[in-house]
Amino acid sequence: MRTNTKVIKIGDKVIGGGNPVLIQSMTNTRTEDVKATVEQIQRLQSAGCEIVRVTVPTEEAAAALKEIKKQIQIPLVADIHFDHRMAILAIENGADKIRINPGNIGGPEKLRAVVAAAKEREIPIRVGVNSGSLEKSLIEKYGGVTAEGLVESALDKVHKIEEYHYTNLVISIKSSNVLMCVKAHELIDKETSYPLHVGITEAGTLYSGNIKSAVGLGMILGQGIGDTVRVSLTGDPVEEVKSAKLILRTLGLREGGIEVVSCPTCGRTQIDLIGLANQVETMVQEFDHRNLKVAVMGCVVNGPGEAKEADLGIAGGKGEGLLIKKGEIIKKLPEEELLPALRKELERWA
Repeated sequence: MRTNTKVIKIGDKVIGGGNPVLIQSMTNTRTEDVKATVEQIQRLQSAGCEIVRVTVPTEEAAAALKEIKKQIQIPLVADIHFDHRMAILAIENGADKIRINPGNIGGPEKLRAVVAAAKEREIPIRVGVNSGSLEKSLIEKYGGVTAEGLVESALDKVHKIEEYHYTNLVISIKSSNVLMCVKAHELIDKETSYPLHVGITEAGTLYSGNIKSAVGLGMILGQGIGDTVRVSLTGDPVEEVKSAKLILRTLGLREGGIEVVSCPTCGRTQIDLIGLANQVETMVQEFDHRNLKVAVMGCVVNGPGEAKEADLGIAGGKGEGLLIKKGEIIKKLPEEELLPALRKELERWA
């Protein structure tokens, strides 16, 4: 954990300075549609999202922020590209942070105006640089898109804002190339004390995106680098939050929640283990138990033994299975009663 980073306040949350890594996501609704956007943010909140970002491409979207803010309980970040007026309007309408690329905001005077608006309300600015938008001069300098180029680009943009005497900043440098992204974070970690928002951009679908994000974010966060995190997936953003929570918990950076472990199945399996495991994983999201492990095993041969390390477990047989608690078999049940029985145990777990 980077403990020497600058502490930045985003709404009622703080990052940096050794504070916990916070989970972010981004809506995929039209921000102008307040109802749909609020509904999605509320789902994200319930899943464990702690900071949410929305796109602000129009004046209508900027105006919508005021009403959205009234109906949510987590900090709201405005994502701005190209038009500095949208950044100022977003700040005026209550954004808790803005995300800009100073290189595409329209020149020094327009950047100065955005910084002045942020300074007036003490709103942090996230300086975002992606490998896909790296300047041609840096591509030529380094012979292509490189980690070194990403870092130089980000620090150059930070310095542009610092020239206006503003240091309420967060940095993000993202790439869809996992190893490049890891190297860039290792390099910038030595160059700045600003908090870092980390993520593997354009990671992909639920399958490939989760693998790339787990590998990349594991390598970055495992070194103590990063203050907020987003898992970028093509799909329902709630899945991003679920994945981020699991990555943080796996790295020992987050406690709480229910861990589901399940066997890979084999020829002995005579129960719908895959369906059962998926149902259990969905069901446990409803509970807020801390550090609880639930095992879902495919047969009664090794199931009870393998489930001993779990707090609760079920082990399948032929059309039936065992309910296990703290390593002890509680009862044998028909297959269709296993899930309801496990739910009852979770409901009365203390």
